[in-house]
Amino acid sequence: MSEWFDNQKQLNSSIRKLLQERIEKANPRRELTAEEAKRLNKLEAMADRLRRGENVQNRQLKTWLSEEECEQLGCEWQEQLELREEHKDKPSELKRYEEKLKQATFNYNRAEGYSRKGKNTTAKKFYDKSESLCEDSLEIMHASKLSP
Repeated sequence: MSEWFDNQKQLNSSIRKLLQERIEKANPRRELTAEEAKRLNKLEAMADRLRRGENVQNRQLKTWLSEEECEQLGCEWQEQLELREEHKDKPSELKRYEEKLKQATFNYNRAEGYSRKGKNTTAKKFYDKSESLCEDSLEIMHASKLSP
C-alpha cells in the first residue's frame, strides 16, 4: 500500500509541474525594469509602514504614485472622512449608556483598590454603586433597544 501511495504522490507532483509549465507558456510574465522594481519596492515598504500604523508623508506618496493613483487615493480618503463624520454623532441613549458603563467601571476599580488595602466596608460601597450603575446601563440599553 505504501508503494501505491508513493506512486500517487509522484504522479500528482508531475501533473502539477506539467500544469505549471502550461500556465507559464500561456501567460508569460515579463520581467520588471529596474525602475519598475524600485517603484514596487518603495510602494511595498510604504504599505508595510501603513499596516504597522506608521505615517507616510504625502510627498512620498506623490513621488511614487502616478497622478491618477494620487487622485484616487484622495477620493478614497474623502470617503473615509465622510463615513467617520456620519458615525460621529451617536444617539443620546448610546451616550447615556456609555457614560453609565464608564462610571460603573470607575467605581468597580475603586472598589478593587480599597479591597486590596483591606478597607472592605468602603470597597463594598463602591462594589454596590458599580453594580447599580451596571443595572442602570442595562435598563437604558433595553429601553432604547440598543441590544442586538
